[in-house]
Amino acid sequence: MIFYSLPEVLFLLAGAIVLDWLIGDPRWLPHPVIFIGKWIGYWERRLLPRTTKRRNGILLTLIITSSSLALVWILTAAASWVHPWFGYAVHLWLISTTIAIKGLKDAAMLVYDRLSRGELTEARKYTGYIVGRDTDELDEAELSRATVETVAENTVDAVISPLFFAFLGAAPLAMLYRAVNTLDSMVGYRNDKYIHFGWASARLDDVLNWLPARLTGLMLIIVSAIYRPASAIQAWRSVIAFAHLHPSPNSGIPEAAVAGSLGIQLGGLNRYGGAISERARLGWAARKIEKVDIIHTIRLLYGVSYLVMGGLLCAACGWLL
Repeated sequence: MIFYSLPEVLFLLAGAIVLDWLIGDPRWLPHPVIFIGKWIGYWERRLLPRTTKRRNGILLTLIITSSSLALVWILTAAASWVHPWFGYAVHLWLISTTIAIKGLKDAAMLVYDRLSRGELTEARKYTGYIVGRDTDELDEAELSRATVETVAENTVDAVISPLFFAFLGAAPLAMLYRAVNTLDSMVGYRNDKYIHFGWASARLDDVLNWLPARLTGLMLIIVSAIYRPASAIQAWRSVIAFAHLHPSPNSGIPEAAVAGSLGIQLGGLNRYGGAISERARLGWAARKIEKVDIIHTIRLLYGVSYLVMGGLLCAACGWLL
């Protein structure tokens, strides 16, 4: 791996955040996650039909993570060999592709804009792009809840976790995390098809997100204290009271923090492929969920990214001074 000094890593992370703020993931630029998804699909078609589901799922996880790590290591090493600044640029771009602050905001705003125009059918369509549940019959409040939950949960998956692993190992480790997260999103389901085959991917994703999820919960509480001091106490109480009720060991923390901060209740009845699922209810229903809560959650998302940026720049400047 190409080793950088601490100030270099900090400035790389700050630069990646700025790049994501500005351009996000433009469609004209090839995205590594697309290639990871195709690579997962290639091996899934070959391994899933076999009878030893769990063993082959472990093999799938090993193949995808090791190849993603090795390829990015080779790419960044070659770029740094050509010229150090070229190495910086490749690291910067690759790290920025593992985070999705602007992408999350844009996807959530597509739902909000359609709800604001009263275009419920279109809002259901765009919500369906970002959640796994059935959206065909959801009303405005349920569409808003689904979007808020997605933005809250992905503040971990698409922001803090990849930055955390980029801090530990620059682009190679950030891409390894993104490969694991993509595996989980493709095969980490608890249904008849994937419950054994996706076991390793889902468990590894839980392990990698464990610390970043708790850091995210703390950051959401701090951001809530900056925006509305009283809401920070509710966010903290909500995490303590409800986060452990979520079926995921990690997702309940950011969702409970956002629910407490906004004074709403997340969770409830969801429908997946026609089957009804009761999700743990997080937070206190001080009021009904409204479409404006999407805006509030985006504000918390960006607040977390500003907090991280401030910490990176202060740490870098302090080290240099």
